[in-house]
Amino acid sequence: MTTTDGAVTGAAQVLVAADKFKGSLTAVQVAERVTAGILRIAPGVRVEALPVADGGDGTVAAAVAAGFERHEVRVTGPLGEQRSAAFALRDGVAVVEMAEASGLQHLPEGVFAPLTATTYGSGELLRAALDAGASRIVFGVGGSATTDGGAGMLAALGARFLDAGGEPVTPGGGGLRDLASADLSGLDERLAGTDIVLASDVDNPLTGPKGASAVYGPQKGASPEEVAILDGALAHYAAVLEKTIGRKAAEDALSPGAGAAGGIGYGALVGLGASFRPGIEVMLDVLGFADALARATLVITGEGSLDEQTLHGKAPAGVAAAARAENKEVIAVCGRLALLPEALGRAGIRRAYALTDIEPDVARCIAEAGPLLEKVAENIARDFLS
Repeated sequence: MTTTDGAVTGAAQVLVAADKFKGSLTAVQVAERVTAGILRIAPGVRVEALPVADGGDGTVAAAVAAGFERHEVRVTGPLGEQRSAAFALRDGVAVVEMAEASGLQHLPEGVFAPLTATTYGSGELLRAALDAGASRIVFGVGGSATTDGGAGMLAALGARFLDAGGEPVTPGGGGLRDLASADLSGLDERLAGTDIVLASDVDNPLTGPKGASAVYGPQKGASPEEVAILDGALAHYAAVLEKTIGRKAAEDALSPGAGAAGGIGYGALVGLGASFRPGIEVMLDVLGFADALARATLVITGEGSLDEQTLHGKAPAGVAAAARAENKEVIAVCGRLALLPEALGRAGIRRAYALTDIEPDVARCIAEAGPLLEKVAENIARDFLS
């Protein structure tokens, strides 16, 4: 967490608690640009930056910006390749982001592997956090390349998933079609004494029309036929686990968050004993948002696109809800605005400023997001801080 003081001490204190502009700016860069624009117009204002995330990609970076220590390890990527991934740790609390190990961004451009991509590296990342002494793990899930129900993750932590011949099933969701038996008895025993929170911005069940495959499979390159294969494989996986550990496996498959990140949420619920919470709520707690909010007179939040999805568990909605509860005014910044003022008002956002208000060309907005965001912040300063 950083505080920037202007040349003159003023009564106003701005809290910049925005998520990334995906494809353009990280959450840290958003905060830097907004701060620069505000101070150019209102140098006497105090600006405090607290980059936020909702459990998806950028979650570890937000934790590091808030003072957590970054730990980098080698893990297995979604295609089985070795790669570097990081988690954040402070005072026994680890922030682990599955996208660091198993994210869609790790696939070569234009290459998808909906049936074979694995979460094995996410399990390795969790194990590394345990090795580092974590007693509480915030497991942020989102942005995955995978639809394997977390089977790869659980295998990395000691579970066994075998076919009829007693051999491990092949990696990925497609391999779960051949699952004949599951054995969770070998799971890392440290998990039993670790508080694990599944942090996600989606509450989908594991299977069905609102499940992991149907809703998110196409984003990972799955054809309609592959979506059906994956949905059936995940249903079979849950049925085998129900035979192994009982009714809880079936109940967890229907639980909110089970379908998150290709079903890794299910693996966390059924195998790791995780509890589910909306990602932005968890991250605001972990990042110390309440204390920063108490110091603020104006809150600026935002993300790349403010749209209907924003209102359903995304970071700006979570920030606005928390700020509204404390009667703090909230302004939003974004690349693109697709919400009417009435919808913004219901979310607790007084006004939104979009890059497209200044530059209608979306391609230029993406390419020049930093300078344009500074201009947007200057306008906010003129309207609210001058």
